[in-house]
Amino acid sequence: MKKVLSIVCLILVLATTVVSAAAKNVFAGNPKEEYYMVTFASGIEYWRGCFKGMQDAAKLFGVRAIYTGAPQADVNQEVTVLEQVIAKKPAGIAITCANPDGLRAPINKAIAAGIPVVTFDADSPNSNRYCYLGTSNYNAGAAAARYIAKLLGGQGEVAVSTVTGQLNHEERKSGFVDTLAKSFPNMKVVAVGNDNNDQTKAATVIAGFLQARPNLKGVFCTDALGGVGAAAAIREANAIGKVKIVSFDTDKGTLDLIKEGVISASIAQGTWSMGYWSMTFLYNIKHNLVKPVDGWRSKDINPLPGVVDTGTNVVTKSNVDAFYSK
Repeated sequence: MKKVLSIVCLILVLATTVVSAAAKNVFAGNPKEEYYMVTFASGIEYWRGCFKGMQDAAKLFGVRAIYTGAPQADVNQEVTVLEQVIAKKPAGIAITCANPDGLRAPINKAIAAGIPVVTFDADSPNSNRYCYLGTSNYNAGAAAARYIAKLLGGQGEVAVSTVTGQLNHEERKSGFVDTLAKSFPNMKVVAVGNDNNDQTKAATVIAGFLQARPNLKGVFCTDALGGVGAAAAIREANAIGKVKIVSFDTDKGTLDLIKEGVISASIAQGTWSMGYWSMTFLYNIKHNLVKPVDGWRSKDINPLPGVVDTGTNVVTKSNVDAFYSK
């Protein structure tokens, strides 16, 4: 509890600083001071909310936010992109990690070069990053389990479509599976498949589940494209309403399918907050505005909380309109 209160207090202090600065216009900033957001599967809609938050904070500080990333969810591609960004010697980097271990070395390289790095959405916990900002993915998976159990009356066979090997998706899967096992003994996870964050592959995976498991009552998809692919498979099988889908995130395709009644619900993440606070933390580190002790750098003291949970909400047909991008 003390740790949680400390994190909340730090964010409140930073928030007060930011609001006061905005009122007084003390952040003159340097538009040539560049901060990068690095992602994987860089073209997906999900990252727009994250980068919008980063841009809003960068505008406040008078600096520049730049978006880049690997076109696919491929750790080797993302390592290459990150190495290219490090070579530019930016003021700071916010990165989401396609693989926690694969990104550890280049993240540590950036830190050693004096470039602040925070991770968001998908962490590399064993790296030297200053902070991870994102969803408690285990808790998000647990929330999905509780909601699908509510939909199914606490009984029936369900399946999971996920992105195997990616830490945030593995945690969502674990939260879902563990919660059903502990709290809903009449529900059983009968299949787990890898959709690799690909809509077409997800449709194939779910179609296979439906064929192999005729008693399947529900599907949890840990990624948005997986949910859209699952919807296509269930539509093709004439199983809309018979097989419930709980998906993840709030891209337009997912929201439209919720309105249509094909997807029952989706777990929404605080994407804007991830980007906004990533930029805010990076700026504070770069300009030494957070000083828990004098000389914290040489004393190996982290001035930031190690983890910040940006929270989730359950999107349903009753509240879906609130989640469309304005």
